[in-house]
Amino acid sequence: MGTLDIHKIRNYLPHRYPILLIDKVLSYEPYNSLVALKNISMNEPFFQGHFPSTPIMPGVLIIEAMAQAAALLGCVSTAEVTKDGNLYYLVGVDNVRFKRPVRPGDQLILNVKFEKERRNIWKFNATATVDKHFIASAELLTTVMEPDS
Repeated sequence: MGTLDIHKIRNYLPHRYPILLIDKVLSYEPYNSLVALKNISMNEPFFQGHFPSTPIMPGVLIIEAMAQAAALLGCVSTAEVTKDGNLYYLVGVDNVRFKRPVRPGDQLILNVKFEKERRNIWKFNATATVDKHFIASAELLTTVMEPDS
């Protein structure tokens, strides 16, 4: 099992502020699972409009955070830093469920489990929690391609 700080995460993911949604990888086991952390700050740019009087993290960004965690699991599994401009693309999202909102001050914990790989399509099951309370879940499909493919 390993961990990744933000500097190592930036080596794997091409995302940068304000869309890099992983602050730290708490643990990972290649081809099995990864646990990541996103600190939710009131300074997040999306809180200006979603919603100013009752700020909550948009659900699509929770899915994006889960997808970034899945991409990290793919990278550490193949021991491959994104090179030659190749990117992990999210190609499918199924069975998404949301139960609770995510608010400023929360620590969003993202749990991703590798399910299978077939024809360069990787399938993951992902869940998000705050203080061990279920927030969201989704099945994610990703692939690695050159940006112009």
